[in-house]
Amino acid sequence: MVTPAPSTLRTRDVLWADVEDVYAAILTHPFLTGLADGTLPRESFRHYIVQDAHYLRGYARALAICAAKAPDEDGTVMFAEHAASAIAAERDLHAALMGELGSSPEEAALEPVAPTTQAYVSYLLATGYGGSFAEALGAVLPCYWIYARVGDELLARSSPDPLYARWIATYGSEEFQAVVDSVLDLTDRVGATLSDGENELLRRHFRRTSTYEWMFWDAGYRRETWPV
Repeated sequence: MVTPAPSTLRTRDVLWADVEDVYAAILTHPFLTGLADGTLPRESFRHYIVQDAHYLRGYARALAICAAKAPDEDGTVMFAEHAASAIAAERDLHAALMGELGSSPEEAALEPVAPTTQAYVSYLLATGYGGSFAEALGAVLPCYWIYARVGDELLARSSPDPLYARWIATYGSEEFQAVVDSVLDLTDRVGATLSDGENELLRRHFRRTSTYEWMFWDAGYRRETWPV
């Protein structure tokens, strides 16, 4: 249960305050500390990349739902473009990374979707289809925002592993931050129009999928598979 938010704060400030503990746990997770210092096992990184490719197919659909439910044409165009780039841009990144990991996107596509990946995507789509635009926005926002914060944080540490450094640079770039800023600006505008109950739902979904972000990196680190 989220606590009431002071009305003087921007929506983004309230949302981030809700997940500061989650973000702290993300930054100290061995997957990310291993990316930063170069000690992450390549097998864990490969597992993560494979699952991220599976995840992005669902995430693109969730963004398309946001485009359909957006409150204005600018929002529709923005999320439609992001849905396309979630497939195109990161598909290119994954292809390059998989090549260096001794595999290919075609091989990765044949590997099973792991439990956390399926649960996260199912949550995004269920929230998007069944909820309001604000709920759908709250669900997709952590994947934008937390990645930008992580990229910025790890970029300052400069991983000694060139493969990991390339991944970090993608999300620590000014170009990616500009994309995230546009979504945060919309979040503030939409949040200012919501009732208390609607804002609580926005915050609840944001908290839940922020937790899924931690779980996704944890699943990659453990190379999660189905238990039976």
